[in-house]
Amino acid sequence: MSIKVYTDGACRGNPGPGGWGVFIIYNDSTKELFDGQREATNNQMEILAAIEALKYLKDEEQEIALYTDSNYVRKGITEWINNWKINNWRTASKKPVANKELWIELDELTLNKKITWNWVKGHSGDPGNERADQLANFGADNVS
Repeated sequence: MSIKVYTDGACRGNPGPGGWGVFIIYNDSTKELFDGQREATNNQMEILAAIEALKYLKDEEQEIALYTDSNYVRKGITEWINNWKINNWRTASKKPVANKELWIELDELTLNKKITWNWVKGHSGDPGNERADQLANFGADNVS
C-alpha cells in the first residue's frame, strides 16, 4: 500500500502572499502541513508543497502516490527536468529555467524514492485535493 500525498499552492496576487498545503494519508491516519511566504508566485508554492511533503517523508521507504493539480509540477519533475539538466538549466527556448533552486531541491528529494506523480483536476470535489487547497489558502492567509 502506498502513501497518498496531496499537495497544493495558493497565492493572493501572482506574485503576492502565498501558501502551500500538504495532506498525507497513510496507515489509516492523516497528517496536514502548511505554511506561507510574504512574496511568492503560485508556481513557487506548488513546487514548495511537493518539496515539503517529500521532506516530511524523507525516511519513508513505502511507495508514494503524490497528487497535484499543477501540471507544471507534474510535467516539470517527470518530463522537463532531465532536459533542463542536460541544457545547463535552460529551457528549450534557451531561457533560464524559472524556479531553478526549487526544482533542484525537489529533484534531490526524489532520489531513491518510488514516487508516482498524478495530476488531479483542481476544485473538482476530490477530498484530498480539496483539503490540500484549504491548507494552502490557510498558509497564504496567515503569512506574518
